[in-house]
Amino acid sequence: MGRAAGGHAVLHPGGVVRGDRARDAEGAVIADAWRRGTVAVVGLGKSGVAATRLLAREGVRVYASDASDHPSGGDALTALRTLPGVTVDVGRHDLARIRSAAAVIVSPGVSPEAPPLAAAREARVPILSEIDLGFRALAASGTRCIAITGTNGKTTTTALVAHLLRVAGLHAEAAGNIGRPLADVALQADHYQWLAVEVSSFQLHDSPHFAPAIGVVTNLAPDHLDRYPAVEAYYADKRLLFQNASDGDVWVLNGDDAAVLDLAGDARGRRVLFSLRRPADGWYDASDRRLRLGGHALLRRDELGLLGDHNVANALAAALAVQEAGVAPGVIGEGLRSFHALPHRLEPVREVGGVRWINDSKATNIASTVVAIEAMDRRFVLLLGGRHKGEPYTRLAPLLKERCRLVIAYGEAGPQVERDLKDQVPLERGTTFEDVVARARRAARPGDAVLLSPACSSYDMFKNYEERGMTFRKLVEAM
Repeated sequence: MGRAAGGHAVLHPGGVVRGDRARDAEGAVIADAWRRGTVAVVGLGKSGVAATRLLAREGVRVYASDASDHPSGGDALTALRTLPGVTVDVGRHDLARIRSAAAVIVSPGVSPEAPPLAAAREARVPILSEIDLGFRALAASGTRCIAITGTNGKTTTTALVAHLLRVAGLHAEAAGNIGRPLADVALQADHYQWLAVEVSSFQLHDSPHFAPAIGVVTNLAPDHLDRYPAVEAYYADKRLLFQNASDGDVWVLNGDDAAVLDLAGDARGRRVLFSLRRPADGWYDASDRRLRLGGHALLRRDELGLLGDHNVANALAAALAVQEAGVAPGVIGEGLRSFHALPHRLEPVREVGGVRWINDSKATNIASTVVAIEAMDRRFVLLLGGRHKGEPYTRLAPLLKERCRLVIAYGEAGPQVERDLKDQVPLERGTTFEDVVARARRAARPGDAVLLSPACSSYDMFKNYEERGMTFRKLVEAM
């Protein structure tokens, strides 16, 4: 049994590290029909570029396209054009070529209603995610996956899982919706023992072969109602995590979330639960403020460098997942102590004039903003807005009445935020993002916090939530 630097046994005797096993029902990464025809790749961001390269390496002819004249894949497109059998099209999709393709590989940012996908469905062309393609290649090489999904906490939990595996001395990386596309990982010769894979509902929708050895569901709440007709459709895609479940699989589930337990239903495999409210496989013991795995104390809460109850839950979920991969509790405790908050997730930026500025730009739905508000231990000014995602903001009102000094509404969602909250809490409307930050600085008092937790997507003003968070940081650091 290996040992970590601190002297603890790395592998837990109760762990379930499995031998290699084939999980792809079709038994082959590349179907014969793909080799006889052409595979279309729709969307040329990181995922699309990686999928194109992987297919080309396997000798498949590829038609790769993006509606943008300047896809986020950037300079990599020049290299793609030099690959044998690859045709690259930017600024358009050739729908005739897509209708005649053997399969379509879709990038995660492409809407299900986009014309190329509609054309593929009309022609009964199979549509698969880049996750599905990459997973099959990795499964064939023996790499095992811990998949993390849920509404909130996916990225932090995924990063925690990868960190804890590496602390245990295992060759592991975070991938999927965080970090590198699975297809990119599959291209390298140095294969990983484990991957921590963040998967969104959109990716699960088009991943019929995806079959992780360990799956984690952090929590569930309404989200993406701008893309789903109802919350039931969103949950149905999340349920696809279990579609290829086998008796040897392990599911790490939020025992405090009835929707999560219902989601798993009677899926095959073993369930382990985490809870903030009661003893469980992984739980928070409020009597002595310690995180525990069964009877093992991992660390005190004040040793965890993450704000909020939700991050205690994320840490417990990650701890259970890696214990099931064979990592010992002592090593898990060491790893949790050495982990630090990710950017844009309740990230303390700095304190100016006694006011703490906090960047939670990743909060793109109501549920994640609720979590951020509940983590506040002082009065605060809340920056709320962006592109509306279909949820009412009235759910925030009872929480805001307690400690919120002011809400500053901005962006496309500003009018809706104002309608929902103006009679409940003090509220101002901001214009530019710079104006919003300036208003917050004027309103906050020493001892307060200013919390950017928008409850909206960023696409009205920014490329993504990262750009929004970086802009916030720059404005605060310039004070």
